[in-house]
Amino acid sequence: MGRRREFDVEQALEAALCVFWRKGYEGASYNDLTRATGVERPALYSAFGNKEALFLRALERYEAQQLGFLPEALAQSTSRDVAEHVLRGVAELNTRHPEHSGCFIVNGALAGSDESEPVRQALITARAKGEAQLRERFERAQQEGDLPATTNCAALAAFLMAVTHGMAVQAKSGFSREALDAVADQALATWPTNA
Repeated sequence: MGRRREFDVEQALEAALCVFWRKGYEGASYNDLTRATGVERPALYSAFGNKEALFLRALERYEAQQLGFLPEALAQSTSRDVAEHVLRGVAELNTRHPEHSGCFIVNGALAGSDESEPVRQALITARAKGEAQLRERFERAQQEGDLPATTNCAALAAFLMAVTHGMAVQAKSGFSREALDAVADQALATWPTNA
């Protein structure tokens, strides 16, 4: 008969998420993960598989727990309101946790070895999913007459994502919520309208 697991899997996953959020996939060592979770390496392997599988579970948890502002944003009545909700949500999320500021997805994707290619691809997929949702919402806004007919909705979604990614990098560098809100204000000042 096997030994019973002697730790809370959800607590360990949350602790691992915080380590990955702060250090990225490559920067997080097994020593970091075992220290943060309070779980020895064999037990982590038993519960989650390898480091990659643990990271992917942490990514799922991050998306489920931290990105609730995105569906709320997509439900806003105008494209500008969508953009504002996204930008304010990003500013708040990226500065909410001083011990792991920035964005889990952006922090983890900026560098990686050949061995971590599956993780890099998972992060690319996560970012692309958000951009596709924004593009589709902006296309709908265009059809409804909220955006000019000449608007390139794919480029507009890519622009918004580029701004949010830049905000994540700035937050990781120590920018305040107020500084990120000022960036959001500037991005919104250029928003296309059907005036």
